[in-house]
Amino acid sequence: MKDPIKEAASIIRESKYLVALTGAGISVESGIPAFRGSQGLWDKYDPFEYAHISSFYNNPKKVWSMLRELYRISLNAKPNPAHYALSRLEEMGFLKAIITQNVDGLHQRAGSKRVIEFHGSGETLTCLDCRKKYKIYDVDINVPLPKCSCGGVLKPDIVFFGEMIPPEALDESMNLARCADVFMVVGTSAQVYPAAGLPIMAKERGARIIEINLELTQLTSSITDVFLQGRAGEILPLLVGEILKGNRSKVDNS
Repeated sequence: MKDPIKEAASIIRESKYLVALTGAGISVESGIPAFRGSQGLWDKYDPFEYAHISSFYNNPKKVWSMLRELYRISLNAKPNPAHYALSRLEEMGFLKAIITQNVDGLHQRAGSKRVIEFHGSGETLTCLDCRKKYKIYDVDINVPLPKCSCGGVLKPDIVFFGEMIPPEALDESMNLARCADVFMVVGTSAQVYPAAGLPIMAKERGARIIEINLELTQLTSSITDVFLQGRAGEILPLLVGEILKGNRSKVDNS
């Protein structure tokens, strides 16, 4: 039986257009809670109540009580070895882009250059009245309700439940899925559409699917070619190491 790490490394070395889709699982390893499962913050706040756009419009102060705690966690979080490994794959010329469902900016902080933020970004906020934008570091999130200089309520530029995916992010992600000859799924169960449709779209165009998850998902038995089970922060550095080892072997044998 093939070693799945070696098999995945071989597929990536031979790839021409590798794209990665990342989800909450990669950021959980940096201490950021995922919506699914018992993760502390979401034991206290029901995400389908506090993270729905109608809740924000109806009672922004209530939703900001949750956002404040989430920001305190995410702004103190640091990229983990999985984020740095993906940045390294881009630096090596293999990884062409990351499509992330996360809004924490950890991929960019790890050095990744081409990151499509499918669900928006928590690092900027927009006034609901005048549409002025702010960086999160320029906003006092300790007040009960952060507001613009015009008096309007500030909303983080993240996609709440009930909101549409930003059209540019959706179009670019779909184009990347169509172009990919290898599509890597990292830390996501791929249950929520339209993001869940991206690996399927890639597979239909002939891409090989490499999946890195703690548990089997609906993708594992349907479209995944190589399943690497475990923590992304452990597996991705091993994968990069195996790719480097293979590259050195090619040089030594040439």
